[in-house]
Amino acid sequence: MDEKSNETLVKKVTTLSGIDIKSLYATQDIAELKYDDDLGDPGDFPFTRGVYKNMYRGRQWNRRLVCGFGTSEETNERIKFLTEQGQTALNIVFDMVTHHGRDSDDPLAEGEVGKGGVAIDTVEDMETLLEGIPLDKISCSLITLPSSLILMAMYLAVAEQRGIPLSKLAGTNQNDVFTTMAGSPLMVIPPRPQMKLIVDTIEFCANHVPHWNAVSICGYHYREAGCTAVQEIAFTHAAGIAYCEAALERGLRIDDFAPRLSFFYNSHNNFFEEVCKFRAARRLWARIIKERFSPKDLRAGRMRFHTQTAGSSLMAQQPLNNIIRTTIQAMAAVMGGTQSLHTNSYDEALSLPKEEAAMVALRTQQIIAHESGVPDTIDPLAGSYFVESLTNTIEKKAAEEIARIDEMGGMLAAVEKRYIQDQIRQASYDFQSKVESKKIVIVGVNEFFVEEKELPIRLHKVDPSLEEKQKERLRRVRSKRDNEKVKRCLANLVRSIEADENLVRPTIEAVKACATIGEIMGLFKEEFGEFKML
Repeated sequence: MDEKSNETLVKKVTTLSGIDIKSLYATQDIAELKYDDDLGDPGDFPFTRGVYKNMYRGRQWNRRLVCGFGTSEETNERIKFLTEQGQTALNIVFDMVTHHGRDSDDPLAEGEVGKGGVAIDTVEDMETLLEGIPLDKISCSLITLPSSLILMAMYLAVAEQRGIPLSKLAGTNQNDVFTTMAGSPLMVIPPRPQMKLIVDTIEFCANHVPHWNAVSICGYHYREAGCTAVQEIAFTHAAGIAYCEAALERGLRIDDFAPRLSFFYNSHNNFFEEVCKFRAARRLWARIIKERFSPKDLRAGRMRFHTQTAGSSLMAQQPLNNIIRTTIQAMAAVMGGTQSLHTNSYDEALSLPKEEAAMVALRTQQIIAHESGVPDTIDPLAGSYFVESLTNTIEKKAAEEIARIDEMGGMLAAVEKRYIQDQIRQASYDFQSKVESKKIVIVGVNEFFVEEKELPIRLHKVDPSLEEKQKERLRRVRSKRDNEKVKRCLANLVRSIEADENLVRPTIEAVKACATIGEIMGLFKEEFGEFKML
């Protein structure tokens, strides 16, 4: 075959974000790149190469696995197992009943208690969950959405009851109101009151819990719902802008809270697109903070982020293939400079992770950390014609999308107008269409599949008796607590709402009195109204 005829066989490659990928990149593709303006040194503006000068040569990323199922005792056992195996931070997920702020004996909770996460009704459950965990020495991420303020209050209450100063605590709230509306619909109260609770949390943490990330600005759920890498950056940063503006309206200064804003990103299958996505997101956020909010210290624009490998990429078919997918995604996160990483377990498309699968997920991170050589140098792919060109293109496209959202009045308006939801829906449809036409190959699903008469792995099974056990525990707490004190605390919470005061401290006092999550969320719904999905 001659060279000319061979050229006709070169296929066109386009990422899901609509970026054409050339077959070869060279110096002209990065001719406009300026080191000081676009790259800089690690730890310096615009933080393209990393938020800290030494990155993993100084301290490696936090290795945290999502953990939560059944009762608080069972989850405590899994947390301790993973910590013994080398987990360096906690990532606790709650069941859907707890997410929605309902008690385990609520009629709507039937059949869902302890499934998909741990059941928490009162501060006593939180005490059991955290038994033996040194809260002043380990960072904890609370994966919850509508009930985030209440669960953080329980966590802080446990620390205070142990005599641990709040200033010693480190952790994160996954409480992004926009992702609950558009990416992972779990809203309970309307978005504007939910924003008030988040700003309350930002204000309280800035004053009392300085090492706590008061809000995790979450792109992960948009990506899981089907958006592209470019949209993930744009939607996440547009939400971050909204939180900054709301906190400034409260009277806070950008330098007081922006350094503790945390981001939560997905790491998907296209290795280079994901690495460049993280680099572009970091640079774009630094520029947004500098240009829109004029901080005194440019470090206020450091985009620190947690990464989770892509749950939506896990397949029930040939589940052991998911180990390879997760490894590629984890490598992209590390190459992209993440501060914290959760690796999914290979069985999560079928069930909650078994202990063995969770350990493989943790070992994946440890092998990358200690055997691959990847963390040995900072931003190892920098200078690649392809990487720098793709980073620039992703940043440009994300900035254009943010400009469209700005024109609509910002992220809240864009979500209320259902623009974000429609964009995600279209991107998801486009992806699935390409899978079904085999323009995208999913190994073991639409190509290279085999007939499996039985699953090659054993699955985690939830104890069917746990729901009754949790209900009985709740009944005991209600029978022994000081119900008059509970009423006074809830009444004080209502007064604080009516006076438009910060609600974090009154909520802490209510949970200390053993008010249940359902009682407090019920009060919020009465005072703020209940969200109705259109």
